[in-house]
Amino acid sequence: MERKRPPPDTTALRGAHEKLLDAAATPGLGEAADGGWDADRILAHLLSADAATSTVALGVVAGSRPTFDNRIFLDAWNSERIIVEHPGRADLLEHVRRQAAVLCDITDQLGEEAAEVLVPTILLSNDALALDQPIPLASLISGLAENHVPAHTRQLLALRTAATAPEDAAELADGQRHPR
Repeated sequence: MERKRPPPDTTALRGAHEKLLDAAATPGLGEAADGGWDADRILAHLLSADAATSTVALGVVAGSRPTFDNRIFLDAWNSERIIVEHPGRADLLEHVRRQAAVLCDITDQLGEEAAEVLVPTILLSNDALALDQPIPLASLISGLAENHVPAHTRQLLALRTAATAPEDAAELADGQRHPR
């Protein structure tokens, strides 16, 4: 008989989010050198991803058959909507922190059976299909801690070295978004 894995331990997920939030709180984050996402877009993406994962986990606990599809949190319109809803980087950071805590709290309540439920999953990365198959809910959550959040932390850290004008750095230090 196959032994079931225990629900994911949220220690790694909490730690990954703390590192990300520390990186995002660094003053003077500039634009991505390659024209990629700025810090606000990365934070909006994470907020959406964590909320979607929480929704899936709650759906599994409720007995529904949720799916996970990351296309909504790759959507520029959705990210901009999230950014506009927050009056500054500090507010956006706090919302990401709260949403990560919600996800971890839900994950802490998962039983073995719920953690093993297969969730039909579609993941895109760089406009290419990365995954289109059911995966255990525990793997979906663990993937955030092991891959997703650390990758975006590295993105944020790369923005620290991006060149910013002194007035932009001061503006970012106050938690205000610079003009796009």
